Amino acid sequence: MTFDAGRASQMEAARILKDHGLRGTFFIDSGFVGAPDYMTTDNLHSLAADQNEIGGHTVTLADVTSVEPDEASRQICNDRVNLTDWGFKVTSFAYPFAASTPKSEELVAGCGYNSARGLGEISTPVDCVGCAAAETVRPADLFRTRATSEVGSKWTLADLEATVAQAEKAGGWLQLTFYDIDNSGSPRSISPALFEQFATWLAAKTQPGTMAVRTVHDVIGGVAKPVVNGPVAAPAAPGQNAIRNPGLETAGKYGLPQCWQVSSYGKNAVVLSTLTPGRTGAVARRLDVTEYASGDAKLLPVLDLGACAPSVSAGHSYSLRAWYQSNAKTQFEVYYRNKLGTWTYWTASPWFTANTSYEQAIWETPPVPAGAEAISFGMNLFSDGQLATDDYEMYDTVGAPSP
Repeated sequence: MTFDAGRASQMEAARILKDHGLRGTFFIDSGFVGAPDYMTTDNLHSLAADQNEIGGHTVTLADVTSVEPDEASRQICNDRVNLTDWGFKVTSFAYPFAASTPKSEELVAGCGYNSARGLGEISTPVDCVGCAAAETVRPADLFRTRATSEVGSKWTLADLEATVAQAEKAGGWLQLTFYDIDNSGSPRSISPALFEQFATWLAAKTQPGTMAVRTVHDVIGGVAKPVVNGPVAAPAAPGQNAIRNPGLETAGKYGLPQCWQVSSYGKNAVVLSTLTPGRTGAVARRLDVTEYASGDAKLLPVLDLGACAPSVSAGHSYSLRAWYQSNAKTQFEVYYRNKLGTWTYWTASPWFTANTSYEQAIWETPPVPAGAEAISFGMNLFSDGQLATDDYEMYDTVGAPSP
């Protein structure tokens, strides 16, 4: 019984497991702990006190196959460091999005884990027809152990029971994987009532002694190895632009510039489009916000552990610069990341006026708060409108070039 991402709704599953004398393995993204809809550290300690296992799932739910090796190492290793620092014995890992390669398997092993779990490689009534009925108790690949697809709203009690029954018949090890345990009806959730029914049935099945419910660590075994820190992402040197892909020229995934993401909150609709040519180079990017009721939208460096988000020195101020044209007011919004990998809203600049031609927005941040290790910033729209941006820069104010 495995649970991904440390969702707060899984505490209801934990209660049900305890009531039936069962245990599970909870794979945690440590950078989300304490965030809305996620568990707190107190929740994690409650799970451990009830003999559940705490495992790793990267710091910020990163696809470790789509980022550069140093970033993947930080995501995998530093998650284990955080969880260990909180007092947990961490030996098991699960790949976000079930994405792994031989290189990422090597990184997981190098971070001190004893095993890593995939998804969608065990036959169920819902999918993977023709796949194996169960993983072997001694898996052929400890760093890509096979599990069912994620249990969600399409699953019934009969589906869960049939998946267990076929594994029992075949013999071996079955890993079921859950996300939300709530009444939302979302594709990745099942109701507490269904989970209660399944736990009741499963507990009865264990009584004859031919089946047992264990944690992943119980099956894999091994000692908890020393923690390994991921590579440090150092701040840019004085006078060096800290922004990667500052002209938005290099294409990334999903139609976004490499190292950039669109972020929004509140009630609004946002679309990112490509303008050709850009202010300089081949392209610029434009945000279009419609149906605005609240919140904002912006393009900003990816909120990661150092591959894209620029590292900073606490107590230093930074000069943020970008060229923009817009038909609405805009401003810089700034976020910072702490040692745990958690991102927090920090501050915003004064407003910049609408401009029909490109103008450079420049703003100096206050001193970076104690404990901050990186920042990310973007120019936002907080109304209906269009905002085109290009040629971003960020410098430590000590040694910054003149605009």
